[in-house]
Amino acid sequence: MDTGRIARGMFASSSSHASSCPTMGAAPLGLCRPSVKASSARQQGRSWRSTAMHVQATVAERIGTSVSPYIQEPGKGLGFYTGTDGHLYVDNLRIDDIRTQVPDSPFYLYSQDRITANFKAYAAALDGLDHFVGYAVKANNNLPIMRHLQSLGSGAVLVSGNELQAAEAAGFDTTRTIFNGNGKLPAELRLAIDKGALINVDSEFDLENIAEAAKAIDKAARILIRINPDVDPQVHAYVSTGLANSKFGIRNSHLQWFLDRVRQEPLLELAGVHSHLGSTITKVDIFRDAARIMIRFVEKIRAEGFDIKYLNIGGGLGIDYYRRGDKIPSPADLVNTVRDLVADLGLTMILEPGRSMIGNASALVNTVTGVKTNGNKNFIVVDGSMSALLRPSLYDAYQHIELTAPSSGKQDTFDIVGPVCESADFLGKDRTLATPKAGDGLVVHDAGAYCMAMASTYNLKMRPAEYWVSNGELKQIRRGETLQDHLQLFEGF
Repeated sequence: MDTGRIARGMFASSSSHASSCPTMGAAPLGLCRPSVKASSARQQGRSWRSTAMHVQATVAERIGTSVSPYIQEPGKGLGFYTGTDGHLYVDNLRIDDIRTQVPDSPFYLYSQDRITANFKAYAAALDGLDHFVGYAVKANNNLPIMRHLQSLGSGAVLVSGNELQAAEAAGFDTTRTIFNGNGKLPAELRLAIDKGALINVDSEFDLENIAEAAKAIDKAARILIRINPDVDPQVHAYVSTGLANSKFGIRNSHLQWFLDRVRQEPLLELAGVHSHLGSTITKVDIFRDAARIMIRFVEKIRAEGFDIKYLNIGGGLGIDYYRRGDKIPSPADLVNTVRDLVADLGLTMILEPGRSMIGNASALVNTVTGVKTNGNKNFIVVDGSMSALLRPSLYDAYQHIELTAPSSGKQDTFDIVGPVCESADFLGKDRTLATPKAGDGLVVHDAGAYCMAMASTYNLKMRPAEYWVSNGELKQIRRGETLQDHLQLFEGF
């Protein structure tokens, strides 16, 4: 895996690909260096300042505010933002300059600094509480990203045996992992018990399978009972997990049966309780409602003689997918909502941040193939597709879309679609954009969570490469898959 340096400080380069790298056709990756004279830099500085008011006014008109958190001085912002020169940036690098250095399109692009800031926001919010934060591997299973979060002190949340093995490969302490799921398999359970993971009990048969797995390897299983609190998170039905009709968790009225059954199995160690309300949550008061319910269950379990150690209240905060500067609850908002309830319980509190740890740290970078109309609809066709990014097609989810550079093209309303042979192949609908030219860059924002992880090879569109900006430099963190990778799976058949 190539994790070498590809570019440094490209935000200062000229917007002209030719001028920023006169030998682009022949230059190997990482060898192109911008050449900007002092006078040119001063002119660019004046250009940034002269365009700042225009760009900010345009954005302010669109979002109805005088300030946008997504407009920053070029090279000075964190994560993905529009520079006051109108170009899109990630940290200190201009995305169009990155495009000249990356041979792949589409590709996923991440900000390591944004990932770090997201984790540290949770760590700071939990200060003073015995806790650990569990990163949801299902959101994004890129190994360098997982290694980075582990190095910051994160635990991991898992939903398969393969995710457990990946977490171990990334250096996670497997005793600080939580194995979730309503259909865990016997082999996965034996692995989780052997590695000391906390295992959520999701049903009667799940408990029986855990007990059998513990006997098979003669080792105690550390379990959490996942109790369904029946609290409505007021989110999309597909990502709501805490209601009474959810497939996840046990009936909160059936707890006694589980306690009695655990007592009968000497290799079952009841370590705590768990609840999870869902994903994309924007109202933190529901966490307080759920915490009150869970505390009553903690009291009941303790009264039954169990010495439990963990209270897992899940997570699921949303992110600002519309990029309007909407007020989204912060990790501190979430923790402060329940802090007074849990502070004196003598339990380790576990949070599962999910998409809010990684979602806003990435974008899918595409290249425009062309523009067309059918007489009723206008379409921007790009090389990205539902194979690379499924959320819009699967959930009808909104992710903000922008061109990577200012355009003089006519403003119009477009559906942004890919080349996959499906009417469902779209990345966004009814988006107002300047009409781009073939070869222009187009970004789908907030693509860090449940995007690359859901990518497929449908239509044999191969899963894309991944890059991130780390310490101000662009590095590759996953190579793109090739047709040869696919064909090798059939060798010998």
